[in-house]
Amino acid sequence: MKASQTGVKPRDWPIEQLPGLSDRDREGLSQCGIRSTGQLLQQARTPEARLNLAKQLHLHIQYLNKWVALADLAAIPSVGCQYCGLLLHSGVASSKQLAQLPAHRLHQQISRLQVSMTQQKEAVSMARVARWIQEAKSIDR
Repeated sequence: MKASQTGVKPRDWPIEQLPGLSDRDREGLSQCGIRSTGQLLQQARTPEARLNLAKQLHLHIQYLNKWVALADLAAIPSVGCQYCGLLLHSGVASSKQLAQLPAHRLHQQISRLQVSMTQQKEAVSMARVARWIQEAKSIDR
């Protein structure tokens, strides 16, 4: 993955920072040569590659698809591994989908989810959501 002069450079995170992975999952990915989110995206670029990787890891394809979606969202620098799970649980399955969403609608979805799941009164700011969307629009893959 490389960035152009105008695009945002995708972020590559250590695989252990990706939310929702067990120690067994991380070990299996490592044995397949996947030690970062960028490597996961690279090795799981096509549906066939994801299916083969899921077979290697002895897990259902839906788990691998979830990890790939999380890694894709985490590639957006301001999202990272900190917020990729929140976005996925809010119904955002890819950086391309994120780039097409209206900020106010996504902010409402995230706010409802955060309040219902964590009992927090304060949700992610509208400015942060707008930044995620802007970076998703300008990320160069």
